[in-house]
Amino acid sequence: MKRAAGILLPVFSLPGDFGIGSFSIEAYRWIDCLKEAGQSYWQILPLGPTGYGDSPYQSFSSFAGNPYFIDLEELKALGLLTEEELSGERHCGDEGKIDYGHIYESREKLLRLAHRRFRESLNGSESVGEDAVRRTKDRATYQAAVAALHPETREYCLYRAVKDSQGGKSYLEWEAPLKGRDSAALRSFTASHEAEIDYYAWTQVLFHEQWSRLKEYAAAHGITIIGDLPIYVAPDSADAWAHPELFQLDEEGKPEAVAGCPPDYFSPDGQLWGNPLYDWDYHKRSGYAWWAQRMEYSLSIYDCIRMDHFRGFDEYFAIPAGKPAKDGSWKPGPGVGLFKAIAKELGKPLPIIAEDLGFMTESVIQMVKESGFPPMKVLEFAYDSDSRNLYLPHRYERNCVAYTGTHDNEPIMGWIRKQNEAVRLRMLRYQGSEHTPESDLYWDCIRTVLASVADTVIIPMWDYLGLGNEARINVPSTAGGNWQWRMPKNGFTEHLIWHCRMLAEIYDREPEPLPVPAELEAAPAETQAAKESEEPASLEAAGEADRGKNDTSNAEA
Repeated sequence: MKRAAGILLPVFSLPGDFGIGSFSIEAYRWIDCLKEAGQSYWQILPLGPTGYGDSPYQSFSSFAGNPYFIDLEELKALGLLTEEELSGERHCGDEGKIDYGHIYESREKLLRLAHRRFRESLNGSESVGEDAVRRTKDRATYQAAVAALHPETREYCLYRAVKDSQGGKSYLEWEAPLKGRDSAALRSFTASHEAEIDYYAWTQVLFHEQWSRLKEYAAAHGITIIGDLPIYVAPDSADAWAHPELFQLDEEGKPEAVAGCPPDYFSPDGQLWGNPLYDWDYHKRSGYAWWAQRMEYSLSIYDCIRMDHFRGFDEYFAIPAGKPAKDGSWKPGPGVGLFKAIAKELGKPLPIIAEDLGFMTESVIQMVKESGFPPMKVLEFAYDSDSRNLYLPHRYERNCVAYTGTHDNEPIMGWIRKQNEAVRLRMLRYQGSEHTPESDLYWDCIRTVLASVADTVIIPMWDYLGLGNEARINVPSTAGGNWQWRMPKNGFTEHLIWHCRMLAEIYDREPEPLPVPAELEAAPAETQAAKESEEPASLEAAGEADRGKNDTSNAEA
């Protein structure tokens, strides 16, 4: 990593129309704002397709993208959807909260309608206008795009089509030939469900093409994408269905034990995640081939990866199937040898951030050190003990990534309001915040982390906005109500952009300017036009004009 700063904001939290953040014009505007704010990193959460519970950490596949993120405006531009069809979905629901139930129903209908028209355009149907035919792919180009998908992505498309045919049930409840991947049954299914399989392939082509363009735009503007790789796969996933040999499953394909963690800061009763556990002996015998594929795919869509639950590679917590988390026990994992094998297979060092939060044993600390990956430091963990607390900024090493909080934490203002007198006093004294109004304490927390020796600092967007627990992304070990917060439209104000850049300059985190290729100099035309109508002559002028207007203005002193 380099001495720089970035912002954590999930794609689904981006503002915009149609009820959920996407690869729309607002995503390009966001990248423009990051550049102007002196940021170098955009950290996001996993981009995989989500199922029950809407968690990005319980995806239907490790090799597929979430179709919710497809930009519907592009489908309109291609002539596959009309403004009338989209108008009912514009501004749907509360702008600050995602209604996944509504999205599940409405997005599926729109995408299937667009896919049907797309197939008609390939077949030369007169019902599809000439413009649509001209602007969409020809058959050979489309077939080549499908063939270019990762083999495991195409496996996901088959899995989803079968799942639909089985009433949406878990693969463990499918008809035996399909559940057991009988070759004759799969050939027959593929022949009779070509259009259904193609629907999922088409969404994956769209997802990967739109994301690749956005990622290219980010790179051209000096923004590195930090992605997130969940350690486990979902119990009902294409991964588990296609490769049961990778997991600890019984003869019926059911998990013998499942993943979770013991009681910790996040969950006093422990956490029962329910994911199938890996058969690490098998993975080692295979040279960790599946993990190398997974990492290679992930590095094709992210520049850098936050490796979720890193300590689980040293020891993993195994909970007997059907038992509570407290009945689990620690088992040995593959250790750093896994990452060495992957790096050797891929022929390059792995750009990984080790999510090493939670209880740290000596063996975990040694594994992180041996890997060379930067660990994470979270300010919210810093003030509940004494001056030897490893999360206090004076204990940081350069090779780390520091945060005020993560997607699993309370927003910093929500956290501050809940602290007891002892913790609050320790925080105020450490940060020199005794005379700071409570409404501005989040700025002192942000400054404390930015001023640290940590090479990289990532601040969640909700903390830059000074929001409380109404903006919390996730409460671990709870079902429902998570993954819903969205940033208000125009929430990244001119003054806030100026303020972020000012702090990046003060703490030597502002990037060197990069030459931007002419073809990527600006976002799409309507983005640039909108920006020109809203931006002041200079960001410095915006800072001067806004100074004293809002509760962030005094934090510069």
